[in-house]
Amino acid sequence: MRIGVSLSSTYVVDHHPDGAKHMIERAAAAHAAGLDHLGVGDHHSSAVPYYQNVPMLGRLLAEWTERPAGALFLLPLWHPVLLAEQIGTLACLHDGPFIVQTGLGGRAAEFAAMGARMARRVGDFEETVRIVTALLAGETVSSERFSLVDAVVAPRPPQPVEWWMGAGVDAGLERAARFGAAWYASPGLSFEVGRELAARYREHHQAHDRTAAIGSRGAARLVLRQDAVVAASSAAAHALAEPILQSGYRGMTAENLALGSVDDVAERFARWRDAGFTDISVRQMSVPQSAALESIALLGEVREALQ
Repeated sequence: MRIGVSLSSTYVVDHHPDGAKHMIERAAAAHAAGLDHLGVGDHHSSAVPYYQNVPMLGRLLAEWTERPAGALFLLPLWHPVLLAEQIGTLACLHDGPFIVQTGLGGRAAEFAAMGARMARRVGDFEETVRIVTALLAGETVSSERFSLVDAVVAPRPPQPVEWWMGAGVDAGLERAARFGAAWYASPGLSFEVGRELAARYREHHQAHDRTAAIGSRGAARLVLRQDAVVAASSAAAHALAEPILQSGYRGMTAENLALGSVDDVAERFARWRDAGFTDISVRQMSVPQSAALESIALLGEVREALQ
């Protein structure tokens, strides 16, 4: 099982450069801990500092090496040619595999601010995947949906990119399998629901394995996002998390979170591995920076315990 980090991009700070420094420090800590992949998120039109994925990841790659790295892109909010250009450039800055993490998006205000229409998001998502993969393969692409005529991009990734697709319903699982992408699962899943959806995704993957449009063939990759605090003891982790949970953290309860000591979290992740998940992508909860850095360091010990 691969253990990586999805760095939080939101920081409520008075001095806005401090949030960027926090992300850089966390990326360096994840590298020092030997974690397997690095990612950042994607949101727009935020009233609090949200550090944008493309420039931020470009800086973070200086703290990383050849291990996989990438970013989430809410595809209906991006013009496909611009997106392909950003992916191509980032992949050329990186010495290892690039991960294109994707989602449909679901915040109506965000769509309105970006001039996108939620009613078109599924069709826009699928057409964007088609266009981006063709452009990154060096093809000349036209699209009636996006009014594109003979688009090309360069530079292009030096090796095939890895695609993760977020999904929480059967249609989304089928879409990910049909394209040949990994399933990127929500952090809010209960173990029972996650296990059922994992089995369903594997069924779709088996059905589409020979016809998938992108991604590698063969074994399915299932990636679970987990929000976490790892500390020296279970009590210390829960003490850090409790005030955040009391404020209504992302609609989750303690049962949805990876909270506890190295042994606690390793045991939790082992259950998800046994349910068929191949990767965990961990986001630190909104704890002080020192606690977040300690949690990331301890994730390295969780990874070792799972080997």
